[in-house]
Amino acid sequence: MAMYIRVKRNKTTYFIQCDPTETILQLKEKLYNLIDQPVNDQRLVLMPAGDVLEDSKSLADQKVENDAVVALTLRKDDNEFEDVNVVKPNDFYQPRDSEGGANW
Repeated sequence: MAMYIRVKRNKTTYFIQCDPTETILQLKEKLYNLIDQPVNDQRLVLMPAGDVLEDSKSLADQKVENDAVVALTLRKDDNEFEDVNVVKPNDFYQPRDSEGGANW
């Protein structure tokens, strides 16, 4: 049964087709083909809960459902991982003044 998940990092979203029985490691291998970052330097975090996904477990085992949002963080030079940085759509929202013009 195919499903899609959204893998987000900063302002980029990758739509990945996968199967609930695939492991997180298999998902990271798909990402490696897209972003050229070794699987050991990737960390996937299920949003909004913030749970770090384990490589050896399947998507189904970790309650990753169709159309789930997963944040991608990469290992930094100091061997630590980046903080999750996912831009939300409302971060781009610019309210208009009462006359319909922009506020800038």
